[in-house]
Amino acid sequence: MSTLFVSHPSSLDHDTGPSHPERPERMRAIRAAMADPRFDALVRDDAPWGESKVITRVHPTSYFNAIEEAAPKDGTVALDHGDTVMSPGTWATLMHAVGGTTHAVDCVMNGSASNAFVAMRPPGHHAELSTPMGFCFFNTAAIAARHAQMLHGAKRVAIVDFDVHHGNGTQAIFWSDPSVLYASTHQMPLFPGSGAVSERGAHDTIVNAPLRSGDAGEQFRDAMQSRILPRLESFAPDLIVISAGFDAHWRDPLGSVELVEDDYAWITEELMEIARKYSGGRIVSLLEGGYDLEGLAKSTAAHVGTLMGA
Repeated sequence: MSTLFVSHPSSLDHDTGPSHPERPERMRAIRAAMADPRFDALVRDDAPWGESKVITRVHPTSYFNAIEEAAPKDGTVALDHGDTVMSPGTWATLMHAVGGTTHAVDCVMNGSASNAFVAMRPPGHHAELSTPMGFCFFNTAAIAARHAQMLHGAKRVAIVDFDVHHGNGTQAIFWSDPSVLYASTHQMPLFPGSGAVSERGAHDTIVNAPLRSGDAGEQFRDAMQSRILPRLESFAPDLIVISAGFDAHWRDPLGSVELVEDDYAWITEELMEIARKYSGGRIVSLLEGGYDLEGLAKSTAAHVGTLMGA
């Protein structure tokens, strides 16, 4: 089996305005990286249009309707102090991001792909049940987990988040759910301010391993090896979902953790090893942050190349 790469041209149509870090050029940088011959073996699918019912398994219907109705006919509208911006093309981007997520889960869970990477924007892990924030509208990692459970019978899903920002939305959604493990490395203090070690969830299924400004690969690997990977082993997930944020790269302007491409390759291999032991190798990786275009492209290439075994 092969690695599935899912994207869609609509990801270029979410216009956040000049100088916004979450911009269409992110997708162009990833597509240019994936054009390298080493990625010729990727199976590439366009993301289908998402179904509202997979979103409302996570977010209330009233919230889904409010986001759809907020989409402007022209210009832009800010939903979160200027950070979370909608343009006329945003709704299609969001629905293809959701559709790409569930398509990747379907392919991995039914065995037609060994693992998958979904290259869509905007990110999702800051979106709470009824609150858009931090560039995020719908929590695609949560949607992936619920879809795997509801449609494919997964009993335990682990979400591993290595974005430089803590996934407050994912943590909040699964705080009281023993069937989903949420584990995160992230910089603290930094937006959104959550993610302390003491935040463990109602069933000890929240695992936070915060990093400090200036921490690099040594501290990142220690956090993974000492806190997150052992908890993944004991949880024995049926599927691993990765919130793959590449803004902990040393070049990124929105954080000050000093990771390099080899760190992303290393954690990808570590997660693949656990997936081979407990979940038949099943991994669905979803793009989150990463705002320096060179750092994003190189880190994505390291991550996807490792998923491929390339």
